[in-house]
This record gives sequence, C-alpha cells and structure tokens, in this order.
Amino acid sequence: MDFQLTEQQIAIDEGVRKVCAGFDDAYWTECEEKARFPHEYYQAMAEGGWLGITMPEELGGSGLGVSDAAVMMHAATSSNGGYSAASAIHINMFGPHAIVVHGTPEQKARWLVPLIKGEQKACFGVTEPDAGLDTTSIKTFAARTNAGYRVKGRKMWTSTGQVADKILLLTRTTPKKECKRPTDGMTLFYTDLDRTKVEVRRIHKMGRNAVDSNAVFIDDLFVPDEDRIGEEGQGFKYILDSLNPERILVASEAIGVGRDALRRAATYARERVVFGRPIGQNQGIQHPLAESWTYLESAYWMVLRAGWLYDNGRPCGAEANAAKFLAGRAAFDAATRAVMTHGGMGYAREYQVERLFRESILTRIAPVTEQLILSFLAERVLDLPKSY
Repeated sequence: MDFQLTEQQIAIDEGVRKVCAGFDDAYWTECEEKARFPHEYYQAMAEGGWLGITMPEELGGSGLGVSDAAVMMHAATSSNGGYSAASAIHINMFGPHAIVVHGTPEQKARWLVPLIKGEQKACFGVTEPDAGLDTTSIKTFAARTNAGYRVKGRKMWTSTGQVADKILLLTRTTPKKECKRPTDGMTLFYTDLDRTKVEVRRIHKMGRNAVDSNAVFIDDLFVPDEDRIGEEGQGFKYILDSLNPERILVASEAIGVGRDALRRAATYARERVVFGRPIGQNQGIQHPLAESWTYLESAYWMVLRAGWLYDNGRPCGAEANAAKFLAGRAAFDAATRAVMTHGGMGYAREYQVERLFRESILTRIAPVTEQLILSFLAERVLDLPKSY
C-alpha cells in the first residue's frame, strides 16, 4: 500500500494552487456579495488546461482519473475560493462522463472540445421539485416527433443555469407506470439551453452565491435526434456512470472547504492575544481544532481510496458514499469551530470563515443526503432490509 500522492498528483496540486493564487479573498468576497459568476477564475482554469483533466486526450483533455480530479478540486476549494471555486467548474469533472462513455465520436468532438477550452458552459438538469432524490419519479417529458423531441417540465437546483450554454437533461420518454422497471423509460440529452423555451429563475440561497442555483421551467423545447446520448430509454443507466465520481469529487471539495477554514482558525489562534497570551495556547482552542484535523485527514484518505477503486474499475459505491458522508461532516465541524475560534470576528465577513461556514452545510445535503447514504450502506454493506 502506498499512502502518498503520486508525483503527478503533487504536480496537479501545485499547478492548481498557482492558478488559484491569483484570486484572493477580496475577489471571492466581491463575487459572493454581487452574486457574480467568477468568469475570470473560470477562464484561468481553462487556460491552464484544468477543465479537461478527465476528458479524452484526443479531444484536448488530459485523460486522467477521478483520483487526479479529486486532488485538483481539493486544491481549488482550499485556496480561498471555497465551494464557489468548486461549483464553477466541477460539472466538467463528472457531468459529461455519459458523453465520454456513450456519445458518438461526432458528439464528443462537438460537445466536449468547447467545454475543455472554456468556450461553453454547461448545467445539469436532473433534480425536480416533486421528485428530489427519487430520480425515477421525474416528470419532465420528451415527446417523440419526426425530427426529434419536444420537452416540457421543471428542474430544480440547476447550478450555473444563468451562464450556461448547454444543458445535460434527463427526461422521461415513457411514463413510469408503463415501464417494467422504474428505472426504464428515461432518456438523456445534451442540448442548447434555448432561453426562448426555457426560463431559468435564480434561487436566493444561504451561501455559494457566486455560482447560481436555479429553478428551470421548460416549455416545448425542441431537441434534435443528434442531441440524444445513447439509446432512448437508457438515460438512468447512463446517469449512474456519473454518480460515484460526483460523490468522490464533492467529498474532496468539502475537505478543501474544511481545511481552509481550519487553516484560518489556526492562524487567528496564533495571532490573537487575550489576557497576555495567544488564544491558541489554550487547550480549549487547541483540542477542537486538532480534532477537526484528524477527521479531515481521515476523510481525505477515504476519498483517495474511493477514487483509486473507481479508476481501477472496482466497485466503489460504499467507499464513495462513505467519503462524501465523512467529508461533509468533517467540513461542517471544521468551519463551525473556525467561526467559534474567531469569536465575534467569526461573525464578520472580513475573516472569511463565516462564508466557509455558510458553504459547509451544503456539503452535508448535496448531492445526496446523509440519511440516504446511511440507508445505502446499511443495505449494501450490512445486508439489512431496504428501508425506503
């Protein structure tokens, strides 16, 4: 067993941090307060070649694995930008995977090259207001026509919809009640986000405001046949290809948020003097921060184990979900302790930990809740009866 990053992964970490160093706290505060997408950061990552880290080499990507992408995303989130830095780019890491695996050569060239170059942005249209995590119950419907499909429906929590050019869209093409299995009858598309047929309505939310989240209303959107990924009715199976990579990457991003918060807390504890001594000399400050380090460290290595399993073609559902669970909890606890370490100043925007605290709760909710993760592990690992 080799418990260290490879030379390539160390180079990835250093390269990403070099790009991120150009975007300081003031930059991310401005993006957050104005709810402005970090276009400059996005372009810098594109110019550095980072948007194509998991994309095929023949299309201009790096052809690397999920483990390498996890190292990259950890570097991005722990370098001032927090979860906004992650959410601005992470759909490039897992969202197009269905295209990579099931798309035609023509589709890959047409769709992936502009993503890699940063010339186009995409959003992910899967979740719906009445279905939530019960994906088989989505109602957005794509009706067959001679030349393609007509789509009507709603999507929820669609990130980057305000700036996206394309949408990866999961629909039903056969009603659930007419299918032999609930997972049948869903079809996946990657198509233009035609705003004459699609209303993208921003959701005002607690944190990560530099990257928009949206309610999407689709009314008679035409999607040509050439924008369908794979076979009709097989979309749910294609989406599954992205689920474990997404959990691994979100976990890595959460750890980045937690480690940045912990770094800021330790720095403040060394510098803040009360009653003639730095507060970091007090065990009441030391112990909670040291405890957070242990949880973040253990979660990080679970992330890398899950990524290694995925990259080597081995089952990793339990590890990917466990990594997301551990990382979300560890990030939230670290951010909370960072605020408490700062005392009253933790409530002020100047020290940034309040921003990281607001972002850290998201890592416990999305893209899958802690409760569903535990139910999954109970059923798949402990062989207990299905509870839902």
